[in-house]
Formats: sequence, structure tokens, C-alpha cells
Amino acid sequence: MKPRKQNEKIHFWIDPLLGDLELLHAKYLTHSFGRHAHEEFAIGVIYSGVQALTYRRSEQLLMPKGSIAAINPAEIHTGYAANIEDGWAYRMLYPASELLQQIAVEITGFEHDVPFFPTPVIFDQRLAHQIYQMHWALEDPHTSAIEKETYLYNVLSKLIVRHADRQPLVQLVPKDNRTVQLIRDYLESNYQRNISLTELSNLTTLSKFHLCRTFQQVMGLPPHAYLNLIRVQQAKRLLKLGIQISQVALDVGFYDQTHLTKRFKAFLGITPRQYAIGTAKTY
Repeated sequence: MKPRKQNEKIHFWIDPLLGDLELLHAKYLTHSFGRHAHEEFAIGVIYSGVQALTYRRSEQLLMPKGSIAAINPAEIHTGYAANIEDGWAYRMLYPASELLQQIAVEITGFEHDVPFFPTPVIFDQRLAHQIYQMHWALEDPHTSAIEKETYLYNVLSKLIVRHADRQPLVQLVPKDNRTVQLIRDYLESNYQRNISLTELSNLTTLSKFHLCRTFQQVMGLPPHAYLNLIRVQQAKRLLKLGIQISQVALDVGFYDQTHLTKRFKAFLGITPRQYAIGTAKTY
């Protein structure tokens, strides 16, 4: 019988597209973290089991499945399984204080202190699910730069607005059809590239936070989804010409054929192969 320690699973990585953001996807059974602190925030979601922890000088706290961890920088804490038979599994990210402060400034339009979360355990079912989905997407090599940034900003901004001690008021920005058209034109001209949200923000006077909100208001979907739509439309054109699906995927900017197939079916309800067969000319 394998030692229980060997049943633990750990995947740690750094994402250079997100400013070397550190991420962890792990399942622990017998491991127990000693008293420690992070230079960055530690934010994540428990998706299996129950984690126990002490935080500052508090007594034991429990983080069950579906709860959110929001640990401020430099706060001493521990972490261990509440039940070593089941352990706990979670997805964590460690964003710098400067990133959360920047997002808070973008939300309000004014200078803002680094956000502070008064409790390390947050119960917000919908946000917990969004954190899980975001982290899963960040672990997936198919996820584009613009999707990663959008997911990260979306989750962190909601966490700040809903659960920081000083919950910022979202600055109202009027709809700007000209700016949205500028973004659309840029995406349509550069769809083959791995465009980032930062790149789009630099084209406009809008912050990344408000750029996403404005584009969503006008177009009904976020910039990364619009980019995928453009790529699928271009893929249709190339498939009609008889170009191999694997080559089409690369030509329109997708990671590979699997990535193309996933997005193509999501929009059209059929696979690229089914589309190619259905539109093939017969002689």
C-alpha cells in the first residue's frame, strides 16, 4: 500500500503573461504548513475536503468545500487538513499587493490603499465558482493572454468590491462607441496574434477594468470572447477552401486543433470537421 503522502498532488507554476503570477493547484492529506506568511496575497478556493488554519492569534478556523481563502500579505497563518482521511484540495494564486491596489484604483478612478480583507475565510458561492473556473483556465495551456487577464481582473475586482474592508464604489464610465469600434478594428486586424488586455488598454484612455465593462456593455460580450468569435469566423472561411483543420487552427491564432474545435463548437454547435465535410464541394 502506498504511503498516504504519495497520494498528495501538487502543481505549482508561474505565469509570465500575468507578471510572473504564482499559482498552486494541490491536494494535501498529511501535510501541515508551519506558521508562515506570504509577501503577496494568498487567494483561492477550497474545492474538496476541509482545510483548517490558524490566522493571527485566532483559534482554529475551518475552510470547507466552496469557501474562499483571502489571506493578506505578511499575516502569520498555518494550514492543515481538518480530517486527514479526506485532506483538502484547493486552487490558489498569489497576486502582489500592487496588483490589487491598481485594480482598486481602476474601479474607483481615485487613489486607493492596498485592499484589506478582514476575514481569511469568505463564503460567496458564486464568486468561489468563478475563482475555480478562472484558476482552471489559467492552468490550461490553450487559454490566451487576453482571456487570462480578463479572468484575473474580473475575479479580483469582484473580491475587492464585495469583501474588502473598504468596499470601493465603481466609477461610472459612459458608453463609448468610438472606443469600442477602435478595439473591434484592432482585434479584427490582429486576430492571429496573442493579444493581451494590456495591449488593448494602451490603445485607449480606458483602464483594463473599465475597458472590459465598456466593451461588454456595448457588444454584449467581453473582448476575449469577441476575439474568439473573429477567429471562428475566419476558420470557417479557410475550411471552405479545403485547408487542413490543424493548419487552420494555427492560421487563425488558436493554440492547436483541440482549441479550435472547442471554440468552434461552442459558437456553432458543430465541430470544424463536421463543418468542413458539410461545406465540401462535390464534383
